Amino acid sequence: MVYAMIFAGGVGARMKSVTIPKQFIEVDGKPIIIRTLENFCYHPMVDKIVVSCLEDWIDELWRLINKYHIPNVASIVPGGENGHQSIHNGLVEVQHMSQPDDIVLICDGVRPLVSEKLITECIDAAMKYETAVPVTPSIDSVLASNDGENCCQSMPRGSMWITQAPQGYTMRKIMWAHDEAEHRNILNPISSSELLIELGETIHIFIGDRENIKVTTQEDLRYLRSYYYYDRYKNFADEECKYGL
Repeated sequence: MVYAMIFAGGVGARMKSVTIPKQFIEVDGKPIIIRTLENFCYHPMVDKIVVSCLEDWIDELWRLINKYHIPNVASIVPGGENGHQSIHNGLVEVQHMSQPDDIVLICDGVRPLVSEKLITECIDAAMKYETAVPVTPSIDSVLASNDGENCCQSMPRGSMWITQAPQGYTMRKIMWAHDEAEHRNILNPISSSELLIELGETIHIFIGDRENIKVTTQEDLRYLRSYYYYDRYKNFADEECKYGL
């Protein structure tokens, strides 16, 4: 079976939204978290969804799931103190209903533009390699700095890759990594792929999609709103052309 584990336990500090967590911000008539869930709940290869959510917002998320008729959400569990803990809480819940060879897709709740094609490729790669991480090549030069003021190293752009989500793993592989993190006192890895790398593992990467943005900042939110505005306008214009208007 294939499970999607969506983590939405953050408050979105970089978004600077003081009244509502970023995953619940409405864009073009729907909350971002609902748009993200729709991409997984209607995918033909995804069987069940578990969400790790801010505890105070769980009731609101259930209300939205019912309002927008989102199927296949098996459970919502409280998030943790950081992203890693929120993922861990969700994975423990998935573990209760899964087998070691089952696939779990770990994704931020703020990736509303993730495509069916990318999800399919992630599942296929995870089934083959046990790990599957979508990436895009860096199009910018990358400099390394320890203090944010002085540059100490220029990184070779050709070997730089930007990670995305969902990241796919067998349950056996990712739960081993989380158990090892606890044993080794690794408290807050940036992502699941970086946790595995820190544990000495090799991960399989495949080319992702630049449109698959993580909505983190106000600039991302403006892009997302423009995306849906353009999409709606284009569809309207296509209909006019269709009927010769």
